[in-house]
Amino acid sequence: MEKILIGKIVNAVGLKGEVKVYNYAGSPDRYESLDEVILLKHTAKRDEEETREIENVRYQGNMVILKLKGVNDRNQSEALKNTELYITEDELEELPEDTYYVKDLIGLSVDDEGEYGHIGTLKDVIQSGPQDIYLVKTDAGKEVMIPCVKEFIKEVNVDGGYIKTTLIPGFIGDALELNDGGKSGGAEDED
Repeated sequence: MEKILIGKIVNAVGLKGEVKVYNYAGSPDRYESLDEVILLKHTAKRDEEETREIENVRYQGNMVILKLKGVNDRNQSEALKNTELYITEDELEELPEDTYYVKDLIGLSVDDEGEYGHIGTLKDVIQSGPQDIYLVKTDAGKEVMIPCVKEFIKEVNVDGGYIKTTLIPGFIGDALELNDGGKSGGAEDED
């Protein structure tokens, strides 16, 4: 079963074994609904993985503070620094309509219903600022960024494997020029 990264332990807190977690799971209160987490620590020799029950969740600013079962002093919590926290795929929460997990979007074909036609494949979703940004890799190997707003994104169909867009003329410039094998525009057309 696939594991989903939800956070990373960045430090110890206090003397009773609590750890400070940088949260990747969206809402920090997500940890309150979990009974346990999978800990994955990368070491020079091998990766160490174990499951620990969550005894308590509290917050310090925008950081999550966890008390994990069996971690009872500062030395034990400091040993967990840089450990990644995961949940299993079946522990993912049900999302509202028109909301998707990034892992489900990566690899979808991105096609424009206007002048651009096939744009490329969704490579990543950048989640900073007022709206997400879709990072699309064109068939020519260039990258295009498309804001995830209803004016541009017309349909997302995870089961069908595609995202439909309607972009304004000139939006992605010459990023698609090489999709036809380098035949459009530029010095390559001159003989």
